[in-house]
Amino acid sequence: MTFQLQHTDSNSNARAGLIHTDHGDILTPIFMPVGTVGSVKAVHIPELQDDIKAQIILGNTYHLYLRPGLDTLRAAGGLHNFNGWQHPILTDSGGFQVFSLTGTRKMKEEGVTFQSHIDGSRHLFTPERTVDIQRVIGADIIMAFDECTPGTADYRYAKESLMRTQRWLERGITHFRETEPLYGYSQTFFPIVQGCVYPDLRTEAAKFVTQFETDGYAIGGLAVGEPTEKMYEMIEVVNEILPKDRPRYLMGVGTPQNILEGIERGVDMFDCVMPTRNGRNGMLFTWQGTINIKNQKWANCFEPLDEQGTSYVDRQYSKAYVRHLFHANELLGMQIASIHNLAFYLELVTQARKHIANGDFKQWKDSIIGQLAKRL
Repeated sequence: MTFQLQHTDSNSNARAGLIHTDHGDILTPIFMPVGTVGSVKAVHIPELQDDIKAQIILGNTYHLYLRPGLDTLRAAGGLHNFNGWQHPILTDSGGFQVFSLTGTRKMKEEGVTFQSHIDGSRHLFTPERTVDIQRVIGADIIMAFDECTPGTADYRYAKESLMRTQRWLERGITHFRETEPLYGYSQTFFPIVQGCVYPDLRTEAAKFVTQFETDGYAIGGLAVGEPTEKMYEMIEVVNEILPKDRPRYLMGVGTPQNILEGIERGVDMFDCVMPTRNGRNGMLFTWQGTINIKNQKWANCFEPLDEQGTSYVDRQYSKAYVRHLFHANELLGMQIASIHNLAFYLELVTQARKHIANGDFKQWKDSIIGQLAKRL
């Protein structure tokens, strides 16, 4: 994987670049739709490619390991062949999922033993094992196994957690460099910067990961309960240290406003379940603000979902019709909302890239961010 920094904004740390992988190029800043179990919920691959214009999607090590399982993925030749997505894929190592299983997992220096949420069977994830699993999945970008520290953790626990994450990183990257891809194309490995909401821990973590000189770096453990302003502060602390010639991935964030604020602070890659999860519950993100499409006020509104929307669903369906689908419990309503929201997120980062290239990103972002936060 390579990264070329192409443009920088004149009034902020926003950047635009090009990530090259063996499955294609990615223009940054980029939003990555989440396909936890190998599918972006309610969205077909052709819609992802042609309408939403996604360039890279995510899979999840924990979920794919449990189902369909490694034997099936290996027999298919990896996730690209299994689900038909022939563009870049990034896999989360499963750390967040494992550590969210409080009460059914046990952590020790070797790794984490946990119970499957499917059948209660017990499994062990180690830094080395998660590399092996992601080799089988076949992602272009694979993530280090870390502990996702809660945003409310006290300093002592955050410090202990970070030290463990760093020891695991050393083991994981050593194993990655001692193993080979399985399917004839290259894979790369991103460390994850942890440290909770403590600037000195974040500084230490960012300095620690850079010594490995990897192709890119991730910022984890944010949007997990800490105040939003703390999240922005931690991004600034970390991005002052991470190399400018490598992509920076902010994990699991977030709202359109979060994404624009992250871009302003020098983040290149984002993912979040919000566009699809909120869409399935009737929330639409638009250039005018957010809409709860289930509300009575849309019952006789025959306008497009978003006058400025770029997706075919914005041209095809009215607010009144989509509201009707939700109230009739028709699955099509959830599908339309998911496609609309993902297309909006991809258009948001596309417009951000254009304004970075023009040198006026900061002015553009400041002019629209208040509107995006409105509830209509």
